[in-house]
Amino acid sequence: MKDQPIVTPDLPVAVEAKSPEGPAAAFGGAVKTYHWNSQGTTMRVVYEVIGQGQPVLLLPAFSSVCSRTEMGGLAQELAASYQVYVLDWIGFGDSDRPKLDYVPKVYRALLRTFVNEVVGEPPIVVAAGHTAGYVMQLAQETPQPWKWIVLVAPTWRGPLPTMMGEQKRNVFKWLQKLVDTPVIGQFLYWLNTTQGFLRWMYGRHVFANSENIVPELVQMKQELTRRKNGRFPAVAFVTGALDPLRSRDDWMSLFQPIPVPVLMVIGEHMPPKSRQEAEVVAHFGGGVQVVRMPGSLGLHEEYPEMLAERILVSLDKFFGR
Repeated sequence: MKDQPIVTPDLPVAVEAKSPEGPAAAFGGAVKTYHWNSQGTTMRVVYEVIGQGQPVLLLPAFSSVCSRTEMGGLAQELAASYQVYVLDWIGFGDSDRPKLDYVPKVYRALLRTFVNEVVGEPPIVVAAGHTAGYVMQLAQETPQPWKWIVLVAPTWRGPLPTMMGEQKRNVFKWLQKLVDTPVIGQFLYWLNTTQGFLRWMYGRHVFANSENIVPELVQMKQELTRRKNGRFPAVAFVTGALDPLRSRDDWMSLFQPIPVPVLMVIGEHMPPKSRQEAEVVAHFGGGVQVVRMPGSLGLHEEYPEMLAERILVSLDKFFGR
């Protein structure tokens, strides 16, 4: 597919993405709001519920374009048999994007309280990308928050630490502070959220088939990045500030032994370094069930029907159906 012409707009002024009616449904579910407090700030967490039955919680992968929309196809497939919850993380999607200290403990606390206060019982959890480490860390706690775990194209390091190594964490922290600044930071963030850059990013490590990167998708993703305060959580992810772990040993320790049944879905087109970390668990993580399928880091968005089939087959075996 040929690239569409790229029109470079003037540096935009960020605006709040709100309407009197509230956020629209992303995939035909009921859109709800959960008010959560952290660092002295009360924040609005938007989530969507579809289907009836045993609860399933879908967690979108952290990225500059993270939103519950990417889980829409998978949610619709699973909703035929389960009640599916999909949240927008604080700082992403339709949830509030306050200027706060975006660190792992914030998201662990949000996830823990959301399960306790909204879902109300241990759900089947499907964690995409970077959220895998958070889910596995909470799985070490008592009482156990999860009934069954699915890790989809799991990662535990942000893009820059993966590409450039752990030894440059101080440089990444400096870069995060630079992007947090009002003028220079906004400009740098804008450069990395043009439609051309987003199309390149999706083609390089998010989607496996470039024909699926249609102009409408790229435009929708760019609109997500243009929301007020969007650069703060996005740069935290990219620079590794949201990394829940710091070493492969820490990552492996979460699977030795596994506290609840775990299904790991590995994308056959994942970037080599990311796939290597998943394959280590596949070979040495005691008792982890592994399936491989086409796709890269965004396989849950690109191939939701195929992924749902893999998940449902494993669930049926687990529950003896």
